[in-house]
Amino acid sequence: MDFEVPGKVVVMAFFGVVLLTILVIVVVKNNFRKRSERNLAEKYKEGSFSSPIEGRTKYPELDTFGLSGTFLNFGLLAAIILMILAFSWTQYDKVIDVSDLLGTLDEEIEMETPRTAEPPPPPPPPPPPVIQEIPDDVSVEETVTFEDTSIEEETVVEAPEPAAPPPPPPPPPPPPKNDDNEIFKVVEDNPAFPGCEDISNKAEKKKCADEKMLQFIYGNIKYPAIARENGVEGMVVIKFVVEKDGSITQAEVVRDIGAGCGAEALRVVGKMPKWEPGKQRGRPVRVQFNLPVKFKLQ
Repeated sequence: MDFEVPGKVVVMAFFGVVLLTILVIVVVKNNFRKRSERNLAEKYKEGSFSSPIEGRTKYPELDTFGLSGTFLNFGLLAAIILMILAFSWTQYDKVIDVSDLLGTLDEEIEMETPRTAEPPPPPPPPPPPVIQEIPDDVSVEETVTFEDTSIEEETVVEAPEPAAPPPPPPPPPPPPKNDDNEIFKVVEDNPAFPGCEDISNKAEKKKCADEKMLQFIYGNIKYPAIARENGVEGMVVIKFVVEKDGSITQAEVVRDIGAGCGAEALRVVGKMPKWEPGKQRGRPVRVQFNLPVKFKLQ
């Protein structure tokens, strides 16, 4: 049987037991005070008692040890009640609604390109060549040289030497080696935030992992005081790598809105637990992940 008690009931029960104990002590104390005001010395002047056990105390009406059993039972009852309430105390984690933020993970993130210095202007083109005109009355004479290529019977014709064989073709290049340190951007099985390992459907598992991740981020993030005072809002983008063992490395801010928001998002990403690593062809690989973190004043 499940018995759940909220924290307020436990606190109220504790203070109730304390007040009841104080009330019992005050009542018993007043009762003994009234008894002490009687003329007990005259009553027990002769000192006669019905039994030796009764004579252990000088005035039996003021014997506080006679109520020890009652106080013991009252203390045991109060301890049992408080123990039952304490074991039934149910405290739930604060649930953060991230349904409005799930769509931000699938949006195309525009990265800010680094600003570089403008290139210098190109040099001016060279001046056009000067064309010199040749008058028409100048004649150009060409000298033609004739070479005698006739062959007589006495002419010895040497046979040409055989050509050398062509060199052998170069060996084929070796096959490319698999780079174990390659960082993938698109894989068959994307890395997932822990907590949804029992889900087999990929779409449902991705949705569950995204919800767990956003609940972790917005449950641990603290809005920077400078950003809150200056009304800074916007989206910060953190880029990191999910390693083969699920750890987070190479986290950096690729888009910042200033006022300490980027550093705060980077701090929360560094506190993440190990992810379920991404897989390519059935083996774990390193995968780059871009995480948008939205800062909005309530």
